[in-house]
Amino acid sequence: MIKIMDFAQMTAEEIFARSEPTYDVSDIVSSIISDVRENGDEALVRYAAKFDGIDPQGFELELTEDEKKAALEKISETDPDFARVLSRSAANIVKFHSRQLRNSFIINDTPGVIMGQKVVPLERAGLYVPGGTAAYPSTVLMDSIPALIAGCSEIIMTTPPDADGSVNPAIVAAAEAARMAVPGAGNIRIFKTGGAQAIAALAYGTESVPAVDKIVGPGNAFVAEAKRQVYGRVSIDMIAGPSEILVIADGKSDADTVAADMLSQAEHDKNSSAVLVTDSPELAQAVSDSIEKQLESLERREIARVSIDNNGKIIIAENIEQAIDISNEIAPEHLEICVDDPFEMLGRVRHAGSVFLGRNCPEALGDYLAGPNHTLPTSGTARFSSPLSVDDFVKKMQYTYYSADAMADAAEDIAAFARKEGLTAHARSALIRTEK
Repeated sequence: MIKIMDFAQMTAEEIFARSEPTYDVSDIVSSIISDVRENGDEALVRYAAKFDGIDPQGFELELTEDEKKAALEKISETDPDFARVLSRSAANIVKFHSRQLRNSFIINDTPGVIMGQKVVPLERAGLYVPGGTAAYPSTVLMDSIPALIAGCSEIIMTTPPDADGSVNPAIVAAAEAARMAVPGAGNIRIFKTGGAQAIAALAYGTESVPAVDKIVGPGNAFVAEAKRQVYGRVSIDMIAGPSEILVIADGKSDADTVAADMLSQAEHDKNSSAVLVTDSPELAQAVSDSIEKQLESLERREIARVSIDNNGKIIIAENIEQAIDISNEIAPEHLEICVDDPFEMLGRVRHAGSVFLGRNCPEALGDYLAGPNHTLPTSGTARFSSPLSVDDFVKKMQYTYYSADAMADAAEDIAAFARKEGLTAHARSALIRTEK
C-alpha cells in the first residue's frame, strides 16, 4: 500500500527515497562494445541469434523495402485506425517542435567587423527503439521528428528483431508517419539489432550500420550503460532513469482520476515513482484507497504493485504553494498540477521535465498526442537539463571577420590581455599585423 506522510515530519531522505537497482553491468557492456568494434556485422548477427532468437542464416541487418512494405500492410490489415492516430500525433509533434528551430545570425554594426553564428544540423542521428513486448512507436515519433525538423540528412534507427527476424510493424508505421509529417525530411533507415550491441554499432559503425553523430532513445540498463561508455565518441541525449510522476492536487480533485494518473507511470517499471503532494488529508486517503481498487484490474498490476509499494508516496503539505516547493525539490520528470487555476502556479515551478496543467490533462496526453516531447530528464536531472528538442540535433558554429583597420584598433588591447595571462605568442600574433 502507498505510504501517506506528513511533510512537516519528513526527513530529506524520506522525500527523495526510492528503490532502484544497483547491479553493475559495465564490464559486460564493455565486452560487447569491444566485440562489435572488432567483429562488426558478424557480432551483431551473433547477438541477435543469442538474445532475440533469430536464425542467422540469411538474416539481413537492415530492414528491406519489401519488409517495410509487408509491415505497413500488416498494420493496415490488423489495425487500420492506427495510421490515423499516428498521423494526428505526428502533426502535433511537428507543430510544437517547429517552433524550436534556431536561426543563424550576423552582427555587423561596427565598421570592419563581422561576427555571426551558423546553425548546422547534425548529419546523422542514431535512434534506439526498444522492441519485442516493450515496443514504443511513440518513441519513434518523439525522437525522430525533432531530428528531421532540425535537418538531419539521415536517421539510423535500431530496434531488436522478433524471433522470425521481423520488426514490430507499429515501429515501422511510426517511422513512416514521422517521415511523411516533415516536408523534405531526411531518410530513416531501420536496422534489426538491439541492446548494448546496437549502441556500439551506432557509435563506431559496422559494415552495414553507419556511425552516427548522436544517439537518442530509451532502453534497459545495458543500453543506458552502453550510452554512457560511448559518450565522447558520439553525443547522447541523456542517461534516463525509471519513469516518474508527481501530482499536485487540491481537495477539489477527483481521487479516482489522480490515482489513475499515478498508476499510469507505476505500470512502466517496478522502479518507477508515483508521488502525490496535496493539502488535503481526505484526498490523500481517498487516492490511497482508489489505487488499491484500480490495481486489481490492471494488466501490469504486478509491476505497478511493486512500484507503488516501494517508490510511491503521498505527501501532505500545508498548502498548494508548499506543494510546489516540494515538487521543485524533487524535480520530477512529469508534473501534474490539478487545481482550478494551474497557470497561476506555473510561474512558481522551477524544476520539472514536462508540466501538465489542470484537472483534464493526464500525463498520458503528453506521452502520445499533445506534441511536446516525452523524452524527459529523470532522477532529479530536471534541475539542470531539458526535454529532447530540435536543439539536440543541431550544433552552432561561430565566425569572425576583422578588416585591417579594425584589427589595428584592437591589437594593443589583445596584446595587453595576452601578456596578463603570460601568453606572449598570443600578443605577438596580434601586434605583428599592425607592425607589418
